[in-house]
Parts: sequence; structure tokens; C-alpha cells
Amino acid sequence: MRVRRGRPLRRGESAVPDDAEGRRLRVVQRWRGLDEIPADWGRCVVTIGVFDGVHRGHQQLIGRAVEAARERGVASVLMTFDPHPMEVVRPGSHPAQLTTLSRRAELAEELGIDVFCVVPFTPEFMRLSPDRYAHEILVERLHVAEVVVGENFTFGKKAAGTVDMLRSISDRFGFAVQGLNLLAEHAVTFSSTYIRSCVDAGDVAAAADALGRPHRVEGVVVRGDGRGRGLGFPTANVAPPMYAAIPADGVYAAWFTVLDSGAPVDGMEVGRRYGAAVSVGTNPTFSGRNRTVEAFVLDAKADLYGQHVAVDFVTRLRGMEKFDSVEALVSAMHGDADRARELLAGEQ
Repeated sequence: MRVRRGRPLRRGESAVPDDAEGRRLRVVQRWRGLDEIPADWGRCVVTIGVFDGVHRGHQQLIGRAVEAARERGVASVLMTFDPHPMEVVRPGSHPAQLTTLSRRAELAEELGIDVFCVVPFTPEFMRLSPDRYAHEILVERLHVAEVVVGENFTFGKKAAGTVDMLRSISDRFGFAVQGLNLLAEHAVTFSSTYIRSCVDAGDVAAAADALGRPHRVEGVVVRGDGRGRGLGFPTANVAPPMYAAIPADGVYAAWFTVLDSGAPVDGMEVGRRYGAAVSVGTNPTFSGRNRTVEAFVLDAKADLYGQHVAVDFVTRLRGMEKFDSVEALVSAMHGDADRARELLAGEQ
């Protein structure tokens, strides 16, 4: 998976520095489905899971897979699924999403993964027996040399396959299996479920501790009612994707970033993070009903309508309140902005 400068890239590939000094280039591929596996594909080390959040436990798995691949001199592959398996197994039960697929790919690639493979989770895929799953996907398609998963990993029809079963299958087909204990601290095992509960409760600091970075909500800036501008606090009304994990109602100190969408931005630098005070809720002072994510960007002004942006939640400043007057609301908003600016100044 190493590439010399000048080697043309295939469709779905990109070249990124392999280390902080950028001394080598690493080919990074993103596959949508197993049909995109190149005809000349060799052996690989694969790690499997939903990886929603790419939290510190996931980072441990990915890091070990990357390390094992380098030891063997083969590619590292992260295999994940879309839609979330729960939505197919029990329609309507899709959990809140901590990271979009594209964000998961970015984070995995930053950790050294060579291939980010998204397998469509269909009813047909769900019905694969553990033996067929391992033989048809891992052996015949991916040509695995080693599989790195969490010790509680399950696979195949009705999640009947276990790590012990995978080891038994691997003996027949000649690949290795590592089942790792996911990272834990303070008697809490870091998991996507745990992090969702933190986000849902508004404890974004605890979520950040488990993620290894602030919880991010991405979305497109859409037009709101314009009330913030009239109060002297123009906000970017962020419309997140379906299923996004939105923190509990309240006001937060956060980082705000305009992501590269190809559209120019006058007044803000694309890719640079700016401090922000972010309101999540229904604006009870004005009897609002629709739940919104509104970011007041500190010390920067720009026309952001239509821009793809990211809000990284750092800490909760206060809960959502209904004020007796507009004047009291504006006073609180000034306080929120000042506190957010002060807190974020220590994280520059």
C-alpha cells in the first residue's frame, strides 16, 4: 500500500502523508461495497464493526489492526456497515449517530487505516451464517491474513458468530484472530452506547473524554427566523443529518468550523476552528417549538448560509431557560459568550 510520488491513483483512492513529517505517501482507499475490491487485491488485516464515534476503544482496535498490517507488510482494512445494523434487524430502532460515515472514514484514515470499506447491511447480508460470512467475505473477497476485533464481537445470522467461533473457522482457512478487551477507565468501558447517554444528558465533557476529542455535530447552515440577529447575536442555524446525536437542551461552549464544500466564504477561513456559544433547544422565551442547533460564532462574521459546518461541543454552560424579558435574555447571552470565550481560550 506504499506509493511513490507520481504513481496515478485509482478511483476512490487518495494519497496522504504516512507520518507527521510527510516523508512517505500512503494510498488511502474508500470502497462502497465489496465489488469495489481491486482485481489484484492481496492479503490484508481487517477490523470489523460499526465504529460509530471512533472512540478510544475503537482507536485501540484500529491501532492494533494498523500495527499488525505493518508487521505483515500488508494493507489494513476497516470494514463497517450502512445503514446501522439495528435499523435492518429492528426497523425504527436506529440509534443516535455519533459520527457520519465520512467523518468515520476521516478519523480512521488519520489513525493509519489504508482502506475504509462500507458494506451495505441488507436483509440478505443479515441472513449470512457465520461460516458463510467468514468464508465468502473474509477469505474469498478480502483475503484476510488477520482479523482484529473486540472480544464481544458477533457476526452472521442472529449474531450467532463469536470470537471463539471465528478462531475455529480461522484454523480451517489459515488466518489469525485477535480479540481485544476494549479500553476502560474508572470501571466504565468506552462504548458508543455509553457516549450516546453522555451526549443525551448534555455531559459533553464526559463524551469528549471517552471519544478522545469533542463530540461533533455536522450540518448545513439554513435560514432560521432571524431573531438572533435582531438581538445582536447573529447565529448559524445548523441542520444536522437524520439520526445525529444532539446534546441535551442548553447552551454550550464549542468550536465552530466551516468544512470545505467548494463554496467560498467571505470573512472566515475554511478549516479553521472558531470559538462559539451554541444554543440547543426550542427558544422557550419566544415559545418556540422546533428544536434547533444555533451557533453564535465569537469574534468572526460571515455569510454562512448553505455552508457545511461542524460544531464540536466542549462544555455545557447552562441549561435552557425561559426568561421573563428580552432584556434578561440578551444579558444572559452576553454572559454565555463571555464564558465561552474564556473557557475556550484555555484550549487554543
